[in-house]
Amino acid sequence: MIISISGLREHITTDISDSVLEARLQALEMKIRKYTNNRFHQVPMVRVKAEVTGGVVNALTNVPFKVGDTVQITCGDSAIDCGLYTVKEVDGMTFTVNEEILDLDFADVIKVKYGMDVVLGVVEMLRWDLEKRDKVGIKSETISRHSVTYSDATDFNTKLDYPNNLCGFLKPYMKPGF
Repeated sequence: MIISISGLREHITTDISDSVLEARLQALEMKIRKYTNNRFHQVPMVRVKAEVTGGVVNALTNVPFKVGDTVQITCGDSAIDCGLYTVKEVDGMTFTVNEEILDLDFADVIKVKYGMDVVLGVVEMLRWDLEKRDKVGIKSETISRHSVTYSDATDFNTKLDYPNNLCGFLKPYMKPGF
């Protein structure tokens, strides 16, 4: 994940359960990666060769990951991207992930790291989600004589279902999609 649940709770106070926050963080991570066409920083020194059996990743060496790390797994010799996974448990040369994973004879597992600007941008996006999502579309509101003016949520003023000003941190990470 881009940020751990405990790290997120240092910035945001909410009574939403950890499992719901985790799901929102994972969804936002996937949206950001797809929108930017960016795999972000893959740490070449933090990788292992492994096989996956019954949802357990068996590495050929000690696992250099910790709980909460995002890892990208590529499958087989063809280097097909199998997806992003969040490390759930680590035990010596094995680890498990939160997501469902297929059995693989050969996999390359590498840690993905996000810059602090991305981490804080995601915090602000989730804060907006929790505090202002229910006000989407309202441009101004007057109480006396009750007047409400609505704004359009178009591609021109929103990105990823968030206001443009919350997504500005993604601009330097944009890569062309082919």
